[in-house]
Amino acid sequence: MAIKKSELYSSLWASCDELRGGMDASQYKDYVLTMLFVKYISDKYSGDKYAPLVIPDGASFKDMVDLVGKETIGDDINKKILNPIKEVNQLQDFPDFNDPTKLGSGKEMVDTLSKLILIFNKPELDFSKNKAEGDDILGDAYEFLMRHFATESGKSKGQFYTPAEVSKVLAKILGINDANSTTQTTAYDLTCGSGSLLLKVADEAEKEISLYGQEKETATAGLARMNMILHNKPSASIWADNTLSKPRWEEDGKLKTFDYCVANPPFSLKNWGNGVDAQNDKYKRFKDFGTPPDKNGDYAFLLHIIKSLKSTGKGAIILPHGVLFRGNAESEIRKNIIKKGLIKGIIGLPANLFYGTGIPACIILIDKENAHTRKGIFMIDAGKGFMKDGNKNRLRDQDIHKIVDVFNKQLEVPKYSRMVGIDEIADAKNDYNLNIPRYIDSQETEDIQDILAHLKGGIPNVDIDNLNDYWKIYPALKTVLFKNIDATKYSQLTVPASELNNTIFTHPEFLSFTYGLLTVLEEWTAQTTSKLKNLEAGCKPKEVIHTISESLLHTYDDRPLIDQYDVYQHLMSYWSETMQDDIYVIATDGWKAGNEVNRLAKESKNAKKETVRKDIEGLEGLEGRLIPPSLIIAHYFATKQNAIDAFNAKKEAGQATKTELEEEHGAEGGLFGDLDKINKAEVTKLLKEKKAEKAPKEELEVCETYLKLLEQDTKINAELKIALKALEKLVVAKYPTLTETEIKTLVVDHKWMHTIASAITSEMERVSQALTQRIKELADRYDNPMPQLKNKVETLEEKVNAHLVKMGLVWN
Repeated sequence: MAIKKSELYSSLWASCDELRGGMDASQYKDYVLTMLFVKYISDKYSGDKYAPLVIPDGASFKDMVDLVGKETIGDDINKKILNPIKEVNQLQDFPDFNDPTKLGSGKEMVDTLSKLILIFNKPELDFSKNKAEGDDILGDAYEFLMRHFATESGKSKGQFYTPAEVSKVLAKILGINDANSTTQTTAYDLTCGSGSLLLKVADEAEKEISLYGQEKETATAGLARMNMILHNKPSASIWADNTLSKPRWEEDGKLKTFDYCVANPPFSLKNWGNGVDAQNDKYKRFKDFGTPPDKNGDYAFLLHIIKSLKSTGKGAIILPHGVLFRGNAESEIRKNIIKKGLIKGIIGLPANLFYGTGIPACIILIDKENAHTRKGIFMIDAGKGFMKDGNKNRLRDQDIHKIVDVFNKQLEVPKYSRMVGIDEIADAKNDYNLNIPRYIDSQETEDIQDILAHLKGGIPNVDIDNLNDYWKIYPALKTVLFKNIDATKYSQLTVPASELNNTIFTHPEFLSFTYGLLTVLEEWTAQTTSKLKNLEAGCKPKEVIHTISESLLHTYDDRPLIDQYDVYQHLMSYWSETMQDDIYVIATDGWKAGNEVNRLAKESKNAKKETVRKDIEGLEGLEGRLIPPSLIIAHYFATKQNAIDAFNAKKEAGQATKTELEEEHGAEGGLFGDLDKINKAEVTKLLKEKKAEKAPKEELEVCETYLKLLEQDTKINAELKIALKALEKLVVAKYPTLTETEIKTLVVDHKWMHTIASAITSEMERVSQALTQRIKELADRYDNPMPQLKNKVETLEEKVNAHLVKMGLVWN
């Protein structure tokens, strides 16, 4: 049985992380990712004489498994496995698997390396069989592990990895696509790290293009090379050296130029000038622009990109926000770049996205095509769109899509984006400062309190008018809810606050609008359900989600009140949590996977600290490969489940009564107060004693009731156990009998579409509730004007004084 995609990733990470011990994640990643690489190329290319990589005899992963437990395992991995692979394929150096300072010595090294090999030797990790066409599951696993290692590596050591979400944005705004790229198209990353950004650019081309990457750190360049191979880009050229001082690619003594250039360089690099003669730069990167400051290399990388682009080339670079507004030498460089029309756009990103730093960054898009006629720079302030992910921030799918849509369509969105004219940027008050807040005010409108309304009462009309997006849809509703107070700037709420929800939600305009939204959702649901039920083994999951998510997004084009990107996010979140795994299963094994049910097991350590697995008993231990047992029960055994629910309800009621008796009579001086424990034995003994001493009838009844409740609980537990076991057998027996039609109905209708539709409906309800909550807030805020409060205070004061007089407590 093929392993689920998410299980593959989490299994690899958990197992590898457990073996890490005290080694720094930034170093340990090299060993784990090398192991993954050898396993992958062995599974995919062994015995294939036309493969882009050669697996020498005796150097496959199978040969590595044969080394498990040997005293010379570290040295043998280096000499018998890695070196032959490196030499025959001309790869960068692999990490040293015989380094006692990192892997321990003697038995410790043998155990660590043996266990690491065995992690990748599990039957379910046969990577040659875990590939849905068009989806590089192993390549994605490599990315997943790198992201986790980057998270664990801490400040500065996580710079080898550009978050996939940021890479995706950058690649999609760069302008490369299937229509404008050919096999002759070139893309270059001058600080390629582990290669993830360059690969995202290649994905957008949707065909094989020429990839070039340079990375200063040799080990990281090796990761990039492996990453290219794992993503089926073995022809990519990756070079290890300093890009600024020793650029690899030249033509006739000049820098080679490319169609597309990207970079996420180290921010504000202090020693960028090592080996660079900036004043006499042979590549003329700084000519006509200016020389970057000695201790800040941000513009050095940007100018390298500009020089490395063809005359119609396009580039994008991630840099700290400071490059947009810092002065002195950088101010002059920025001014010269702007004057030449080279900057097409700037996107401000949220803070704390990157693993090496927490400072906010931006994407600067360079476009040489038509630069001389460029009249403006398109700016986006995307700093507020993100989610928390541990100690970092992360762009959501909706944030990525919105940035890309707005940028590529050059849409001006209030408080988010605008085209800023060069004239405005060059104006004396701005003086070529590109700081985004100068041009886009993204601050939320302040909710200002109205002093006069607090004094005289009434809701300010300006606050009511601020809900104008709603009144465009519900004009008559506005007149039902509010009436003006004597031609002033204030209005009164005409319905009690307690009836506000009912008044709004039953109004014809609200019902009509809601019906329209539900209708388009039902239409999308019907179309999507049909598409999903037609999926077959071999389908491409990434194409599936792209098709249905784009369809959903455009279903809500130009729909008032509803943010189409919020709706889109509900689908994408469910895709990530559940649906992705399901469709990868279908892509691998088809709908028959719905007939499979497995028994879950829990891992624990025994006395010898060995990992042991124990099956989880009962219904809780069942996991359908596509269909959860709860769905089987709901659709085929609802009567059985109702009986079990009735048992549980009766059990809970009895336990509640028992608890009440314990609390009422268990205190000091109570009937059970002197008992060591309140249980069957103690209460039975107490009952005998009370009968012997002819205690009051009420005390005997308490003891008897308590014992009956215990007996009832025991009986219910026994009946429950029998009922649950019987239901478990029915459920297990039902799975293999399901027809393909039944499986599709359960999975598509009742699992996927029910969940998605419920989430989207909740989004509609949230928007509606926002109106009622705001009106209630305004009504409550101005409900008690100052004169009323003063009258209440005076009335209360009179009452208090009257009571004081009666008590003889009077003073002048």
